[in-house]
Amino acid sequence: MKRMKLGFFMAGYGHHVASWRHPDVAKRGTMDLESIIENVKTAERANFDFVFISDALFVDKKTHPDLMTRFEPINLMSVISRETKDIGLIVTASTTFSQPFTLARDFATLDHISNGRAGWNIVTSGVNDTAQNFNGAQNMEHDLRYDQAAEFVDVAQKLWHSWDKVTFDRDQNKGQFISAEEPEAVDYKGSFFQVKGPLNIERSPQGHPLMVQAGSSKKGVEFASKIAEVIFTAQTDIDAATKFADNVKEKVHDARGNNQEVVIMPGIFPVIGDTEQEAKDNYEELQELILPEIGLELLSSYLGDIDLSGYDLNMPFDQINLDSGNGIQSRIEIIQEHARKNNLTLDDVMKSVAGARGHHITVGTPEKIADNMEEWFVKGAADGFNVMPPLIPTQFELFVEKVVPILQERGLVQKSYNVGTLREKLGLKVK
Repeated sequence: MKRMKLGFFMAGYGHHVASWRHPDVAKRGTMDLESIIENVKTAERANFDFVFISDALFVDKKTHPDLMTRFEPINLMSVISRETKDIGLIVTASTTFSQPFTLARDFATLDHISNGRAGWNIVTSGVNDTAQNFNGAQNMEHDLRYDQAAEFVDVAQKLWHSWDKVTFDRDQNKGQFISAEEPEAVDYKGSFFQVKGPLNIERSPQGHPLMVQAGSSKKGVEFASKIAEVIFTAQTDIDAATKFADNVKEKVHDARGNNQEVVIMPGIFPVIGDTEQEAKDNYEELQELILPEIGLELLSSYLGDIDLSGYDLNMPFDQINLDSGNGIQSRIEIIQEHARKNNLTLDDVMKSVAGARGHHITVGTPEKIADNMEEWFVKGAADGFNVMPPLIPTQFELFVEKVVPILQERGLVQKSYNVGTLREKLGLKVK
């Protein structure tokens, strides 16, 4: 029977933009290693499929004051891997400002030390502040970034599998360390990369990490249809999410045939209370902590750094000219559609996007949250969810203690882990 997958989208203070201002959060947030480890252990006790961590390569002092500093994610997951046993470890890493050999080696190492639990969330980087940290380089145009990413992944795949035919004899008497079959050179020469290879680390437990992708633009979906096994997406409407999922799965079928499954996992931002009123109060308490200038800066970043300072907060959002931005196209389209469908003002959109950073918000009792998730799952809008608690640890612990048991009782999520690698635990084809 098909089951709902659960990911824990880890954040230091929580996913609400003003969570760091709340009195109930970990005091050092993204730099509180012990709290981070305990939160992941909580997710593992609840049998979450994986923990997921995002990343950035610049200091965001305006829109994300809580994320000005953070641990490098592969190093962090390496530590977490030694403190956990079953939960998957998905790390975000950009193809735009990395090298295939280095990143392939990093992920192979994580896969080895975690006994096959590594996943790579493949992203491109479109933030100007990031580009300026790499020799002052200019941002690549949106579609060109995906062309580079496709080549990057192709090189990484070849590097990971360069040791597939090699066996390690380690025969001390004969002095034979490996079999007569040598690792394969890559000798890759493309438009963006030249890599000789092979990789200097043996084949990892999964062959290569679970391939995850988070772009929902036309170019991003085209890219994901060729390589992704899990797709994260920001969706706010069940009908739009169902249409997106159907479209992606059709493109995956066209690109890779019937044997390839893909798991669609929208982000979900659950605000929980024992009663409806308590849940609403919890949400409003967070919303009131948003500073308008921070909210507008964050919204602007999602729209491609468009200047919103001169607009009246009460004007209809669809009257704002968004043509001058160079942001993530899929995210812009989702924001626009949500605003049109609900007749939202700039202030409405600012608070909605700033609060949950553009993801699906559900506010209510544990039963209501579970009902909402089940509806999305049954209707094909989601194969699972990347859970984005607004406050960590308090709202995350409420989700684990009150929502997960309801989902388990309904037979929707797992009560224990299967044996095997992350890919096998998810029921996906072994590479």
